[in-house]
This record gives sequence, structure tokens and C-alpha cells, in this order.
Amino acid sequence: MLMTAANFAGRALIAFLFVPAGILKITGPQPFLAHMAQHRVPGALLPLVIALEIGAGLLVLSGWQARWAALALAVFCVATAFVFHLDLGDKVERTQFVKDLAIAGGLLALASQSGRTWPLG
Repeated sequence: MLMTAANFAGRALIAFLFVPAGILKITGPQPFLAHMAQHRVPGALLPLVIALEIGAGLLVLSGWQARWAALALAVFCVATAFVFHLDLGDKVERTQFVKDLAIAGGLLALASQSGRTWPLG
């Protein structure tokens, strides 16, 4: 079955969230390291976050191994929500929390699609 335009557009929009975020962490890591330290997350994890965001984002975009990449990113989004956005009394943090969970939901929906393969899946 050919990848539909809507499927590709959805994958591209998801990738557009993660790939530039990973690149930004490479070009200017200090604010991210400070935010991680504020939440007692070891800065040594930043290279893994970068690799996940860029690598899994590109896999989602390409459609190759997208199921596993989407699952990994969904877990990442849930972890991000519960580690960085638990101040639910703060409207901005609550919104970020809900957005992270919503993104994870979309990624789980993508992961649930049966065996799409590269390049036209």
C-alpha cells in the first residue's frame, strides 16, 4: 500500500517537532543543560536526547522503522511530561504537560499502524 499524502504530511509534522529540537540542542546546549540540572536530570543524558530526537525523528519522516521510532519518541514524551512539566498549578506547565501527552498519543497511533516499510510503505 502506498504511503498517502496525509500519512507523509503527518510524519513530516511529527519529525518537524523533533529534528530541529535536536539540532538546536547541538548548537546551543547550555539552556537545555541548565533546565535538566534544575530538574535533577544528569547533563550526560543530553547526547542521548539529541540522538533520539534527530534519529527517531528522521526514521518517522522516512517511514523506515517508524513504528519503533514512534514508540521510542512516545516514551520520551511521557517521560518529559512527568519529569519537566509536573507543576500543574502553573498554567504554562500544565499546557506543556498535556501537549507532551497528546504528542505521545499521536505517536502511539502512528506506531499502531501495521508494518509500513521504506520508502513508500
